[in-house]
Amino acid sequence: GPGIRLVIFLQGCKLKCQYCHNPDTIDTHGGQELPIDDLVERAINMKSYFGDKGGVTVSGGEPLLQAQQLIPFFKRLKEEGIHTNLDTNGRLMNHPTQELLDQYTDLVMLDIKHMTEEGFQKITGKKNKETTFHFAKYREQSGKPMWLRYVLIPGITDAPELLHQLGNYFKDYQTIEQIEIQPYHKMGIHKWEALGWEYELKDARENTPEELEKAAEILKQYFRKVKTN
Repeated sequence: GPGIRLVIFLQGCKLKCQYCHNPDTIDTHGGQELPIDDLVERAINMKSYFGDKGGVTVSGGEPLLQAQQLIPFFKRLKEEGIHTNLDTNGRLMNHPTQELLDQYTDLVMLDIKHMTEEGFQKITGKKNKETTFHFAKYREQSGKPMWLRYVLIPGITDAPELLHQLGNYFKDYQTIEQIEIQPYHKMGIHKWEALGWEYELKDARENTPEELEKAAEILKQYFRKVKTN
């Protein structure tokens, strides 16, 4: 997210993305319970580092699994003048999620996994990619800021036709401030191995600088700002 931030990773996710670099956060029964007051105090102590752009980002796992608990947390942060950012796959839309988004979330960073149903299922292990797009539409209708994030995997998500499809789908959205290209990396493999899970993308290669530049040039046709992380 923007500026210097305190990032909080929440436990639990209903997806099991092939490239996940935090697979230890997938299990919904793991993690450590932390009082909201302690997290707010930690954020307040860091306010001098946040400056004008920084703040708190909640990621995961999938933070919306705990949307009900995030409402009082984000509310407290807003009362302290701290910017709030939600990093999500957009798979969950209910009343707590709507309240969290509409009243207390300054920025949403939405992960777009794949532009086809087949590709989405292969990457995530779950059906119905449209839930994420319904989430994006809801955020767009609210008029509140949103960033998109897209993992670029050679041979899986980097095909030009997929990038054009992504751009065409979102080209008329007014709330999207930027799209972030996430280069594929293998830094999470050791975590998969430690969990005793098979890492299915171990033969996938990382992007070349030329491939990243090519993808960025395509997306620049549709988005006001394209950033490669």
